[in-house]
Amino acid sequence: MSSAPTLKPARFAPSPDNTFVRHAAPAPSVVDRAVGGLATVLTRHSVTALRISLGLVFLGFGVLKFFPGMSPAAELAERTIGTLTFGLVGPTAALLLTAILETVIGLTLVTGLFLRTGLVILAGAMVGIMSPLVLFFGELFPAGGPTLTGQYVLKDIVLVAAAAVVAAAALGARLRLPE
Repeated sequence: MSSAPTLKPARFAPSPDNTFVRHAAPAPSVVDRAVGGLATVLTRHSVTALRISLGLVFLGFGVLKFFPGMSPAAELAERTIGTLTFGLVGPTAALLLTAILETVIGLTLVTGLFLRTGLVILAGAMVGIMSPLVLFFGELFPAGGPTLTGQYVLKDIVLVAAAAVVAAAALGARLRLPE
């Protein structure tokens, strides 16, 4: 992987007297070199930046759930876990479980330690994170448009997509520049 765009090979074109004359490929412009440098930096660091920022989001939301009244999603998490477990897990336990899982996911993503374990937990958590879209759709998206809680849940689609990119990279997928 090179850090600058490669030069195009010289072209040969017929001249007026039917002999072939070599025409050198134009040198890359300042913009081409800047774009090539940016592409190199993004290729090397964007997935790591995404992993860490996703981790900070999970860590922040998870830690908030340890403190009563601090998380705007506490009631939704309690109801979702309660519904998914058919009432076997009560609201307090549901919130504590969510706080622990989100904090662990966040720590694994931020530090990169036990990343695969964190990604497995994250995959399971995504079921719970996206469940309110199915379980409580009518409440989250009444006829007048999405509620604030509905918007909160809807943004989780971006978290799922980011998690998919991070997981793909952790499992061996790589961004690369064209040859």
